Amino acid sequence: MTGGEIIARVLQKQGVKFLFTLCGGHISPIFVSAQNLGIRVIDTRHEVNAVFAADAVSRLTGVPGVAAVTAGPGLTNTITAVRNARLAQSPLILLGGAAATLLKGRGALQDIDQMSLMRPNVKWAAAIRNVRSIVPILEEAFAIAQEGVPGPVFVECPIDTLYDESLVRGWYGGKGKESKTLRQRIVQWYVDQHANNLFAGNDSASFENPSRSVRYPTPSAAQLTAAVSKLKSATRPLLLAGSGAMMNSQKANELAASLSKLGCPVFLSGLARGLLGKVNNLQMRHHRKEAIKESDLIILAGVPNDFRLDYGEHIGSRPFISINRSMEDLTKNKKPALAIHADPQEFLIALSEIFHGNVPQWIETLRARDAKREANIDAQAGAAVDRGINPVKLFRELDPALDDNTVLVADGGDFVATASYILRPRKPLSWLDPGVFGTLGVGGGFALGAKLVFPQDDVWIIYGDGSAAYSLMEYDTFVRHKLPVISVIGNDACWGQIARDQIEVLKSDCAMNLAFSDYQDIGKAFGADGVRVENMEDFKKAVVAAKQSSRQGRPYIINAIIGKTEFRKGSVSM
Repeated sequence: MTGGEIIARVLQKQGVKFLFTLCGGHISPIFVSAQNLGIRVIDTRHEVNAVFAADAVSRLTGVPGVAAVTAGPGLTNTITAVRNARLAQSPLILLGGAAATLLKGRGALQDIDQMSLMRPNVKWAAAIRNVRSIVPILEEAFAIAQEGVPGPVFVECPIDTLYDESLVRGWYGGKGKESKTLRQRIVQWYVDQHANNLFAGNDSASFENPSRSVRYPTPSAAQLTAAVSKLKSATRPLLLAGSGAMMNSQKANELAASLSKLGCPVFLSGLARGLLGKVNNLQMRHHRKEAIKESDLIILAGVPNDFRLDYGEHIGSRPFISINRSMEDLTKNKKPALAIHADPQEFLIALSEIFHGNVPQWIETLRARDAKREANIDAQAGAAVDRGINPVKLFRELDPALDDNTVLVADGGDFVATASYILRPRKPLSWLDPGVFGTLGVGGGFALGAKLVFPQDDVWIIYGDGSAAYSLMEYDTFVRHKLPVISVIGNDACWGQIARDQIEVLKSDCAMNLAFSDYQDIGKAFGADGVRVENMEDFKKAVVAAKQSSRQGRPYIINAIIGKTEFRKGSVSM
């Protein structure tokens, strides 16, 4: 059994359904062997999108997604996606090709110090040095990626550990030349010894041993009792649930039911968006800052006091409970009244089993404020714009046109931020955004992963025209692999979110302007379909056409020319 076949067997044992890659001779045995075992191999047009796709699979299934990339530049191309997964606490496995073990540091093709590059950006990194170590290293990688605070891991896979032993020995043997001189015989002896060690025990690989259990902090009875005590004395409790409360996607519906039992008004962010469906009496959507300042008990479930909560200034001196797997995030910037180092999802589920709260009267104040904001959004949707479509109106029209089985992928700045106020995710696990790193370019990869996990769902990418350029080439991947993704590109020919601050502060639009390009033609070049629209009636028709095209198996791009509004004036982009 070759090293490539062994890797594929481990992936199969771990429940991996998809392997994302961009081909390279260093790693060919991995993806060929995976395909032979029935793992679906998806080849992308850029390595970063292979990792973004693996990240999406991790978030949506609870099984670490896997990407395999070739050595050197193939690996360096993944860094942004790897670091994004690290900050988003998303488990994934990155397999990276490498020069032969015998040739490390000798100037081999694409040979760099990959371990020094990757270690600062992943949770754990290991290099395979012989075939017999492949199984234990990969088993360890899957466990570490998921335990504690999840995150990406990197496994370096040298080319000579992946191919057939006889072929590798042929490479090592100088192409059949007989060793004559003493120096040649010594070198050949060293090479033979190296090969013997490389392949020793390669037939003893076992896949029968149970995988190592995944460990993470769990809540104690004392912590639950303390939380109940604080909830009972609160009259204006408020719950903030983020991606950190969604680390086990299989329990998403159970978590949703627990929030209903607890009875607290809720704000959802990140992967938790959609947890309570399109509309829920407990879920608030607007004026979170004001709600926090009025609350007498805030619960942060997988939400750190970082820039999104103004480093804790929103909470101020108010009492709060923090629940987090991460010890660092648990007390970041502010000490909670009750710090619970545990999985937030499991804590809330356990809490709901011993505490059923009554919906506080205060919620009517929050609902009234939400309704007022919704009316304000309606008014802004009716405002005239300098050209094209008012983006607020665009999303007001798109939202009711979305089916219940819809996954939204957010990739952009101003356009996407506008969407987040208006579009309502329909169900748990139906919203994907990059997370705290604020990375542009996740769209193509995230949509790729989402469409594979939920093939019957409509997967919509909400693109800014700036961010679209990072991954529109993946429309080739969508077409080749029959994954009919839909995109809406908000095209204002500008890096809108940055321009608003820069023009206001620096009085310059330097490096801000793009063109009203025909992005839909990129999809058409690969066999997808699409249309450019400049008014609301054409946009409505395009939404219908996009859904019909997707049902017929053809990806679609709506290139919507939009105007500028004051909707997000005053928001901070740095």
